[in-house]
Amino acid sequence: MYLAGDSRLQQRILVVDDETPVLTLLTRTLEREGYEIISNRDGGDVLETIRDQHPELVILDINLPTMNGFEVCRQTREVSQVPIIMISGRNSNEDKVRAFSVGADDYITKPFILQELLARVRAVLRRSMAPDLGHAPSIFQCPGMEINFQARCILSFGREIKTTPIEFDLLRVLALNAGKVLTHKALLKQVWGPEYGQEREYLRVHLSHLRRKIEMDPTRPRYIQTIPRIGYRFNSPVEG
Repeated sequence: MYLAGDSRLQQRILVVDDETPVLTLLTRTLEREGYEIISNRDGGDVLETIRDQHPELVILDINLPTMNGFEVCRQTREVSQVPIIMISGRNSNEDKVRAFSVGADDYITKPFILQELLARVRAVLRRSMAPDLGHAPSIFQCPGMEINFQARCILSFGREIKTTPIEFDLLRVLALNAGKVLTHKALLKQVWGPEYGQEREYLRVHLSHLRRKIEMDPTRPRYIQTIPRIGYRFNSPVEG
């Protein structure tokens, strides 16, 4: 249920699934929660729908006609930062890694518990809002890197680095806590939300991709250091 004035009334979700029972279930469930729902059964139409309807969130199945969900997500990331939750009947680590590598924010396996899905939807939508940085600096600088938090822009040795929304949020949290060790649970909760805390593979996959983008040698990282069995720390390397 929702109350008058609830911000969810203005939030539009695009649900893409070629299975009619799943599409109907998701549409009815989300509408009861107060969200405005756009539904689509074909991956080939998703980009046009995003451009025309401007949803705040996309729930995207992997197995779609015309264009599979991986390719839809990859092409979407070229033109939009809209949050994407991918859903699939496949639970392999390879599929999860691939989903995150093309820009997915979350991955849920069918069959799923509706309350868990709703919690993930709320978390992703909450995270997609402009972060309140409080008294944090608008720009973070260290040798070889500059991060503009407001513009969501990263410069590495003068070269702009393109990241997914989750990758940028991970780097933002780590940089704002430079020198401090953040546990796996703390990092998951700060970036994904309080509904998360056990999904360590999320960190492993996203930070692996992030290191390949910002580190000169990802196998010997200067910036993002792994603290075995505990978490991660952003290190500001010494000049030269």
